[in-house]
Amino acid sequence: TNVLNLPITIIEKRDHIGGNCYSEIESETGIEYHKYGTHIFHTNNQEVWEYINRFTDFNTYRHQVLTTFKDKVYQMPINLETINSFYNVNLRPFEVNQFLQSEIDKEEKLDLNSFEGLAISKIGRQLYEAFIKGYTLKQWKTDPKELPASYFSRLPFRTDYNESYYKSKYQGIPEEGYTAIFEKLLSSPLIDLKLNTDFFDLKDSITKNDLVIYSGPIDRYFDYCYGKLEWRTLEFEHSTISHDDFQGTSVMNYADVEVPYTRIHEPKHLHPERNYQKEKTLIIKEFSKKDDGTNPYYPINNEKNKNLLKEYKELAGKEKNLIVAGRLGDYKYYDMHQTIARALEVFDEIRYKIVDGQFD
Repeated sequence: TNVLNLPITIIEKRDHIGGNCYSEIESETGIEYHKYGTHIFHTNNQEVWEYINRFTDFNTYRHQVLTTFKDKVYQMPINLETINSFYNVNLRPFEVNQFLQSEIDKEEKLDLNSFEGLAISKIGRQLYEAFIKGYTLKQWKTDPKELPASYFSRLPFRTDYNESYYKSKYQGIPEEGYTAIFEKLLSSPLIDLKLNTDFFDLKDSITKNDLVIYSGPIDRYFDYCYGKLEWRTLEFEHSTISHDDFQGTSVMNYADVEVPYTRIHEPKHLHPERNYQKEKTLIIKEFSKKDDGTNPYYPINNEKNKNLLKEYKELAGKEKNLIVAGRLGDYKYYDMHQTIARALEVFDEIRYKIVDGQFD
């Protein structure tokens, strides 16, 4: 996998490889779970799909999400079944838009630049307050009125009974788990892996001739000289349950703001091809919190942070042998396929610059 035949040192602060994609076996149940939240691989990108399949085969898992609101389970994303069940009606697909428009018309002027305003303008207040508002408030720890409209634009909405969460051509879970992928990626003898190592403890020993690909928080690299970017993080609470099946699906969202967690994961459902024991199952409650930069997961893309990011990117651009990338480095929300696509871009950038002599 080391195509350029260059010596590489990977510096990893955690005690394991794989970043947030890391998966491991829970000792009591024998169930493999994703330590940092359920990761479903999906893509329409043929190049990315062919690349990742060099390191793993995928199972036939197709992601479906359900949500609980006031002790009743609904389909997510919002689709025709959700709407009919919530309103206790029997709409046909061609009737949905007119029905929802009657709900939307009840509203006075909406701020279409805000998450809340755009959401209500698309699905009406009742659906928004039932399935979107409380969950979003818990997830982002921010009033949805203060979130940009682009956040809502990422949410699927359907007027048919399609219950698949993704429309991607390629989907699945790695048959051997995610960690096995990284073990294969790092198998080259030219790769020196340093776990439990903070990059900033070694930064002063890195010479100006060393090419650095930095995938940590970009503001941390420059010692927060312009101030700190804002992040959201996740915390998880694990439990083993003495039943074969707790919730019947891999992910159940909880829309009520009174419920402190955003969702419950039951990872045994990610591997229907495996013969897991039936006496116990593992469930994982997920809690969303704001982060001070010590355990960043998701960027908060408001105007303040966009302006900060621009300043840090200008600093990074002035350093000759530095490439800043990844979700934390780019301060972007990347799914796994987008992360791979970005990594392939970085590889091409490195290859061309080495050929051109731009890197020492």
